[in-house]
Parts: sequence; C-alpha cells; structure tokens
Amino acid sequence: MELRQLEYFVAVAEEANFTRAAERVYISQSGVSAQIRQLEHELGAVLLDRSGRRCTVTAAGAAALRHARDALASVNALRQAVDDVNGLIRGRIVVGMVTACTVAPLFDALASFHTAHPGVEITLFEDSSDRLVESVRTGMADMALVGTGSAPPKGVETLPIISDRLVAVVSNDHPLAGRPRTFLADIAAFPLVCLPTGTGVRAVFDQACSAVGIEPTITLQASAPGAITDLAARGLGVAILSESMAATRHDGVTVLPVDDILSPALLTLIWKTGKNPALRELVRHSHAAFESSPEPTQHVHVEDDRDVTHVA
Repeated sequence: MELRQLEYFVAVAEEANFTRAAERVYISQSGVSAQIRQLEHELGAVLLDRSGRRCTVTAAGAAALRHARDALASVNALRQAVDDVNGLIRGRIVVGMVTACTVAPLFDALASFHTAHPGVEITLFEDSSDRLVESVRTGMADMALVGTGSAPPKGVETLPIISDRLVAVVSNDHPLAGRPRTFLADIAAFPLVCLPTGTGVRAVFDQACSAVGIEPTITLQASAPGAITDLAARGLGVAILSESMAATRHDGVTVLPVDDILSPALLTLIWKTGKNPALRELVRHSHAAFESSPEPTQHVHVEDDRDVTHVA
C-alpha cells in the first residue's frame, strides 16, 4: 500500500469522477485507475462502484475512506513538523522598531535567537509606529516595537514593555518652573511645543485635554524630543514629552509632572500569530529576555515619541 494510492482513492471518492480526480492529482486517468485497482487488490475489497455515471464508494470504500484521510492528514502533519525545523535552519525574520529607540532586552532577544538559529537571517529596520503596525498586520514585518496613543493595535499579539507618564518641560525662568508639579489648565495657559499628531505622546496629551474640555494652543511642533526640549529651553513654549524622553537633563529646563494626565505611555512589542516557526522562536526569546530584565525602564533609551503607546 502506497500513500499515492490513498491520495488517488480519496480524490476519486470526493470528486465522484475519475477524470476530475486525475486532474486534481495531476496524473492520467488510467494511472489513477491502475493505482486504485492495485489498492483494492491488496485490501481484497472493491472500494469504488464504477457502474453508474457517478463513481460512488462501496460499503468497504466508506469504511476505508476515513482511515485514508487520517493517514494523509498524519503525513501532512509530519511534513509540517519537518518544515518547521527546516524553517528554523534556513529562513528570514523581519523586525521593525521605532526610530532612534534603543531597548537592550530586544537586542538581547535577537542575539540569543541568532545564537540558537544562526541560519535564520535577521533584518532590522526603523520606521514610525503607525507604519510598523501596518507592516506587521500585512506580513511585511514579523515583529515590531511600537507605540500608539490609544489602546494596543487590534489584530496583533502584544507584549507591553514600559509604562511612561507624560511631563511638562519648561525653561528655568518660566513662570511654572518654581512649582513642584502642574496641571493641564496651568500649561494650557501658555504656548505649547509638542510632537506631531499621530505620535504616541501627542495622542495621550490630546486625549487628556479633550477629557477635561481644554483646547491647548500648540504653536510649535517637532518630531525629535531633543528639539522639543531645546525649544522649551529657549522660552518658546511649554514642551510635552514622556518622562523617559525628558530623563536626559538639559541645563536650561525644569521637568514638571502633570498631575491630571492619568494615562501613561507604553512601549509595546507586537507580532501577528502565524505559521512562521522562526517568529514563534523569536517571541519565546523575547519573552525570556524581557522577563529576565530586572528593571526594563533602565534599558530603554528613547529619542523619538513613536517609542511609546497608551495603556489600554
């Protein structure tokens, strides 16, 4: 008994026609007939009734059909298991990350994955969070480190990395500089310097203002947190950044907590569940790397707002 005989038998049983079955398995009709007759001879029973216009299974054929399908399914599972292993020996994994963000545990995960599976090519690229999310959704990227200002993206798996509150950054001679903390109503009384619409921190800030009915005056925008801080240091407005972005102190500014911005920002690793065995392994290495990191926030160096996302 051969697997191809079972395949041909299942094809004829499902198509109820030798010609269509032959087209399905890509051999001649005579070849299908010959192999099924050989199978029937070996089993000692007629499996197919060929007397009518439609070919139907006999009682013996019906009994054999389920087992034939199970056998073929088992063979396919075996092939998939081997393909999974081969996929880890030779393959490619594409990882995206927000621009100018250094996260040591992610790099640790990539390093340990490369050590375990040196035959898998790793491609790493930078982009904005919205484009990275779309890349993962469409399969252009396997995994990405992203941030948004709303709930985590739908249609992907997520691993939150770091929660980060928003702060106000002002020049040392600003009227707010002498306060230990501030509120949205206080900072909204001044011109504001913010990151662009669509970035994580900006979305969190806009949502917080909307929740209390405040319409802030945003006079300047820049996509680099360092530029935002420099503009605030020169007295051009109150800068809105995440706490980690403002962690690199500037001699000319004061950093103030904003007590009524309750939603933090969150840096998140995302991926889409699929059949890629290399991705499954990288996810496992990523979990291990971040879980073994005692203080994840100490490993995160953020230079771009697209590094964060709002807690769901």
